[in-house]
Amino acid sequence: MTHRFKDHFSQVSAGYRSFRPSYPDALFQWLAGLAPGRDSALDCGCGTGQAALALARHFAAVVAVDPSAEQIANAVPDPKVTYRVAPAEATGVAPQSQDLVIAAQALHWFDLERFYPEVRRVARPEGIFAAFSYGLMTVDRAVDRVVGELYYDILGGFWPPERCHVDEGYRSLPFPFREIEAPPFAMSARWEFPHLMGYLATWSAVKEYQARVGADPLAKVRSALEAAWSEGAETKDVFWPLVIRAGSVN
Repeated sequence: MTHRFKDHFSQVSAGYRSFRPSYPDALFQWLAGLAPGRDSALDCGCGTGQAALALARHFAAVVAVDPSAEQIANAVPDPKVTYRVAPAEATGVAPQSQDLVIAAQALHWFDLERFYPEVRRVARPEGIFAAFSYGLMTVDRAVDRVVGELYYDILGGFWPPERCHVDEGYRSLPFPFREIEAPPFAMSARWEFPHLMGYLATWSAVKEYQARVGADPLAKVRSALEAAWSEGAETKDVFWPLVIRAGSVN
């Protein structure tokens, strides 16, 4: 079955680059240690390049592809990263050229019947594939209560159906490779309140709500969220559950 590209993020590309959290470098160190070499890595569904830039610290070259021209236009440049507008299912990368292939917060958008053969095509012998994602953030009880109201009650009917795979930790997705158990990794940041609001504005369901309802859902919770955030400190630690599925491709 051929899937049509669902563009949920082009309208928020600049915000995506500015407000989305970063993955821990220890994750990429671990993946680089699994790979048969460190010549080249491929980032599929790269967005604005958060994971691609991290890969560049561990590999001689990185190819980063995304079907959204707007995302690629807003990607952070790096001399070791080559960005391309291309779908994950047809990357245009040479056969058996990649030590590592990743999909960061992106696997649930792909046509897996076409994507997994593409991974096998581009991976070197003993190459590694890894998909990772992060779910709903946690801060503290007061903030989490308001964010939960936004996520479930206000935006519950506006999330794309693929979002369920993130909430399920990717366990419902097929994974046709010899799986490697991943150690636990921490994903966290320390934010001020404006950064939190910028991050929430990048949620696909927020844009869908605005398009269908003609109003800003964040306005419904801003006052309560700001009051909850102001309890105790101006900046707060934010945490995300990070799920990794990794495996040997060939």
